[in-house]
Amino acid sequence: MRKPMIGVLPLYDKSKDSYWMLPGYMKGIEEAGGIPVILPMTSDRDVILTLAESFDGFLFTGGHDINPLIYGEQEDEVCGELCEARDVLESVLFEQVVQLNKPAFGICRGLQLFNALLGGTLYQDIPTQRGSDSQVTHKQEPPYTLPIHHVYIDKGNALHQIIGKESVSVNSYHHQGIKALSEQLVAVAQAEDGLIEAVIMPEKKFIFAVQWHPEFSYQADDFNFKLFVQFVKSCESEW
Repeated sequence: MRKPMIGVLPLYDKSKDSYWMLPGYMKGIEEAGGIPVILPMTSDRDVILTLAESFDGFLFTGGHDINPLIYGEQEDEVCGELCEARDVLESVLFEQVVQLNKPAFGICRGLQLFNALLGGTLYQDIPTQRGSDSQVTHKQEPPYTLPIHHVYIDKGNALHQIIGKESVSVNSYHHQGIKALSEQLVAVAQAEDGLIEAVIMPEKKFIFAVQWHPEFSYQADDFNFKLFVQFVKSCESEW
């Protein structure tokens, strides 16, 4: 039986001028029954369109901050390192994924990217821009396998159906987050301080994203592995 082929968006290291991958993204997909393939860091639109057509689904990984110009803001000094190559590749690819109704799973930056590309906005830096509104540690120290805060899941939504719980404890390593939610997305989970932690795009087969990092903890926490399993299953239905 053929396993679904899943394109994984590459990470980029500016100091080494190289792109690379965390093993958890790949192994999470493999153990859930898929075949992960790291995509090229390309800005060639024709190549990106071919990638969109060729794979059964896509994993949008964590990493660099989103360029604020994407959501209509100027870059503030609190914004972190940007990566124009990733922004171009992922913007074109996500547009095609939505049009083709291909499955897409976003993690950390992936969640922020989906929101920004669909018309939402981001906090460029949660500690300085949310201030006293944020009482939760969103950027923890290693090890990243350990949970750092709770997430509360709305009953009856897709995330609740996947993991079967109304709250979970998650790891967290980000300083940006959703400020204004896109009208095309639905928030399905929030942190204790109200920050959005998971979103879905209704009416689509599987466009789903979380703010935490299941690639670090899917082996320790069963609910995180269930996210990979459901994503891979949705990719199988592409056949």
